[in-house]
Amino acid sequence: MSGTVTGILCGAILAFAILLFGFWGFLLVVVLMAIGALVGRLVSGQVDIRGLADAFRGRRTS
Repeated sequence: MSGTVTGILCGAILAFAILLFGFWGFLLVVVLMAIGALVGRLVSGQVDIRGLADAFRGRRTS
């Protein structure tokens, strides 16, 4: 699936969420989608957990 199609689907999901659930439901859907995207990248190996943890701690690697 291309990036354009993925973006369109995410936009459609968020549009329905704001129509059905209001603002707070919309924010909940956004947070859950972000968590799902992060988990998907972790599983596929595209995100380095140690690098991410170091970035949150303020450590930089070169």
